[in-house]
Amino acid sequence: MIDVVMPQMGESITEGTLTRWLKKPGEKIDRDEPLFEISTDKVDTEIPAPAAGVLSEVLVQEGTTVAINSVVARIGDSASPAAGSGGAPSTPSQQPPPKQEAPVTSLAKTDVGPSATTPENRTYAASPAAPQTPPPEPIAASAGPYPIEPPPVAPPSRGNTGVQPAPPPPSAAPQPDGNEDQGPLSPLVRKMAREYNIDLTQVRGSGAGGRITKQDIEAYMSSQAARTYAAPPQQPPPAPMQEPATPAMTQPSQAPGPMPLAESARVRTEPMSTMRQKIAEHMIMSKRTSAHVTTVHRVDMTKVAKLRDKSKGEFQSRNGFSLTFLPFVTAAAAEALRSFPLFNASIDGKNIVYHRDINIGIAVALEGGLIVPVIRNADEKNVSGLQRSVVDLATRARSRQLKPEEVQGGTFSITNFGSFGSIFATPVINQPQVAILGVGAVEKVPAVIDGDAIAIRSQAHLALTFDHRLIDGALADQFCQKVKAVLENWSATIL
Repeated sequence: MIDVVMPQMGESITEGTLTRWLKKPGEKIDRDEPLFEISTDKVDTEIPAPAAGVLSEVLVQEGTTVAINSVVARIGDSASPAAGSGGAPSTPSQQPPPKQEAPVTSLAKTDVGPSATTPENRTYAASPAAPQTPPPEPIAASAGPYPIEPPPVAPPSRGNTGVQPAPPPPSAAPQPDGNEDQGPLSPLVRKMAREYNIDLTQVRGSGAGGRITKQDIEAYMSSQAARTYAAPPQQPPPAPMQEPATPAMTQPSQAPGPMPLAESARVRTEPMSTMRQKIAEHMIMSKRTSAHVTTVHRVDMTKVAKLRDKSKGEFQSRNGFSLTFLPFVTAAAAEALRSFPLFNASIDGKNIVYHRDINIGIAVALEGGLIVPVIRNADEKNVSGLQRSVVDLATRARSRQLKPEEVQGGTFSITNFGSFGSIFATPVINQPQVAILGVGAVEKVPAVIDGDAIAIRSQAHLALTFDHRLIDGALADQFCQKVKAVLENWSATIL
C-alpha cells in the first residue's frame, strides 16, 4: 500500500480542501496521472498520483478540508478496493413475520457509516412462547435522508383475552441524531451549515448513502433565497367587537410574519469559493501583520519601448509568444534587490532573515482569484529567459498544472496591474515577504525633456508597497530610483 498525502502548496499553507476526485476506488491509475483536485489560497490545481496501481481506498471525501501531509487515499496492487473506500451502505432486508400462530417483532437497524455489515444489523423474531401482550414494534432507523415508515403493529393472538395497550406514538421511538440522518458530514459542510445557520435536516443529500455534499448546501441556499424574501401571508380581517373573554378562553395572538425586504428580486446570495475564502484570509492577515506604506515613482520607458518594438517581431517568430514590458521590469527589480538586500528579506519575530536567492513571484490573474508562481534565481536570467518563465508559469497556472514547489519560496513579488489598463495601485504584501512592486500601464504622454522641450514619451508608474516595520521611506525611494535608473538607461544590446 502506498499512502497519498495532502501536499503543501506554500510555506504559509497548513491545510487544503479536496474539491474533486478524478478517479474512483477500484480504478487503475498510472504514476503522475491526475488523481484529485485541491484548492488553497495560493493554488487551485490537480495532484498527480505518486505511484502506479489501483486506487484501493479513499479516506477523504470531496469538499473536506484537511491538514497538509494527511493521508487522503491509498494505492495498492489489488484491483479490489478496501472496505473503507467509501460507497453506499447496504440496506438490510427485513424478515417477514410468520403466520398468525404468534406475534413477530422484526428489528432492522442500519448503521450509518462505511459498512453496514455490523452485528447490530440482524433480524430478531419473538419466540412462540412470548408473553400474551406483545411489545410494540420498534421503528426502523433509516440511513438516507427520509425516514422509513413504521411497520404496522402485529395483531393480538387468539388466546389473548386481555386489553391490548395502544402502540406508542412515533415520537416515543428513539430518534437518530439529525446529522447522522444525512450520512457522515465533511468539515466543510458542517462549517457552511454553522456559518449560514442551515438546518441540515431540511437538506436533501445526493451523496452516497444520503450524504450531504457542498453542492447540496449551495443548492439548498439557492432554493431558499426566494422564500426568504417572500411577502408575509395575508392576515385575516379583524373580528367584530366581543365581550371580554375570561382568562381561560383567551386565545394566544398570532405572531406577525416577516416584513419583505426592499428590491429583493435584485439580491442573489451564494457562498464564496474555497480559493476566494483563502485569499480573503491571507489579505486580512497581511494587513494585520505588516505596516503597509506605498510610494509611487514615474519612470520613462521610452528606451525600453523602442527596443521592444524593434525586437518583438523576431522574438514572436522565434519563441511563439510576444515580448512584454514585464520581463524588463523584473530584470531591473532583480538588479535592485542585489543592491538593497533588505527588500529580499523577511521578519522572524525580532530577527531579520536575509535570503541569498532572489526568487521573484509574479501575480497571475485566474478566474475568480489569483496565484503567485515563483521565478527562481531571477537575477540569473536575461529578458528572454524571464519572458519565457512568465509565459510558462502563467499558462500552467490557468490550466491547473503548477507543481507545489512552484508557488512557494518567493522572496519578492511583482504584480502587473498595468496589463488591465490601471495607471497605478497600492498592492498588498505577499507574506512573509516585506515588499511588492506594482507596474502600471505604459502610456505615451507629453513630457518636458532637455530643459524646456516638450516631447512624446512612453511613461509608467511603479508603486512599491513595503513593510514599514523593517523598511523606511527613504530606503524605499532609493530602491525605486535604482529600478528607474536601470529602465531609463536600458542598453539596446541587452535582451
